Amino acid sequence: MAKRSTGKRSAAAKRIDEALEVLASLNVPREQQNERSALVLLALLGMTPRKKWSAATNPMLGITEMMDVFRDQFDKKYAPNTRETVRRFTVHQFVQIGLLVANPDNPQRPVNSPANRYQVTAPFLKLVRAFGSPAWKGSLAAFLAAASAIGTLQPRERAMTLVAVKLPSGKKVPLTAGGQNELVKKIIEDFCPRFTPAGIVVYLGDTGQKQRHVEAGYLERLGVEIDEHGKMPDVVVHLPDKDWLVLIEAVTSHGPIGIKRHNELKALFGAARSGLVFVTAFLTRRTMTRYLNEIAWETEVWIAEAPSHIIHFNGERFLGPYE
Repeated sequence: MAKRSTGKRSAAAKRIDEALEVLASLNVPREQQNERSALVLLALLGMTPRKKWSAATNPMLGITEMMDVFRDQFDKKYAPNTRETVRRFTVHQFVQIGLLVANPDNPQRPVNSPANRYQVTAPFLKLVRAFGSPAWKGSLAAFLAAASAIGTLQPRERAMTLVAVKLPSGKKVPLTAGGQNELVKKIIEDFCPRFTPAGIVVYLGDTGQKQRHVEAGYLERLGVEIDEHGKMPDVVVHLPDKDWLVLIEAVTSHGPIGIKRHNELKALFGAARSGLVFVTAFLTRRTMTRYLNEIAWETEVWIAEAPSHIIHFNGERFLGPYE
């Protein structure tokens, strides 16, 4: 029994090394040339430690199903809380460079849906079936030539799932459809005209693309550096007349600006010369009530279904009767 187990682990390690070789041959970004990415590749090719590359298939799997394959076939146990890491730092990039297609059964499925599924593209499946054979070198050259920059194999599907958001400046910015971007769109088009008039949107995140709109030079002049590891707020607006930076988090499935997030944002924007205003945005009051105990003091709350009002979580500033 011990010998068979050792043999399986050895075969699994060899398969992982081979998957890494495939990724290196494609010149994928260095951040995706790692064990996690190799395992994603193997899972989505239906590979096992002893299965030949020529027998690769193209199952359609979700992230949890991929992680089950990591564990069951390759003895690699990833904690459940790493699911988002697998999606954001491997699967998302593989979709962008055209190795995978998201939701071939339903391209309109929201990007944050738990039903999301991924599948290798037909040209990529054909390529990997040649790995280790005399045809590999020629097949690789043909694939790279046809793929050009390995990045635009699915342009129509990606374009179909974008919605336009109009910034206060009049510029239109495409956002990935679904997820929290429905709320981001309302922040830009309903919150900003009411509460940040004449404000400049200097940063706009996207659930499908980390940075959709960035005024990098403007932010630099304010003393702000962009965090490339996903810790920026969803929307950042600068009010030149008051010299305020309004940091807005859109909450649909993740938490509001609580104490921890409040401290993170203060540290992230600590070098900024502008005053900081913290806003958590919700679609509905019902959503807000789920997070009410988590919201930090000295922050604001805006609810899209009541766009002309804002809730201040610290009565001291506004102590006294309302006009």
